Amino acid sequence: MSDDLLNILSHSNKDIDNQVLMDYLAGKLSAQQRHEVEQLLAENQFMNDAVEGLEHVANKKDISRIVDQLNGNLQKKLEQKKSRKEKRKLADSTWTYVAILLIIILAIVSFIIINQLNRP
Repeated sequence: MSDDLLNILSHSNKDIDNQVLMDYLAGKLSAQQRHEVEQLLAENQFMNDAVEGLEHVANKKDISRIVDQLNGNLQKKLEQKKSRKEKRKLADSTWTYVAILLIIILAIVSFIIINQLNRP
């Protein structure tokens, strides 16, 4: 199986090797290996839910396409989120500078008005 197919769970999966998980889904493991994987799945609810979802795929050959699609969608979402965060950061700093400038202008105008009123 290509490494690209295993990227989706590469950082979240410390107990189960991704290749073993894909072999489990394909039914290529021995009874003892299946039992070990099932014990680990029982301990990890997220992984268990993911495997259950993938088991419902009718055509097992579609799993690799689905994993590729999920990886692509995940990358797009992360890039969009990063882009929005950068844009928001620039917009926030611009408004901060505008607010500071307005406060300084109001302070100067107030100082001048108070000085004009205090002169006889």
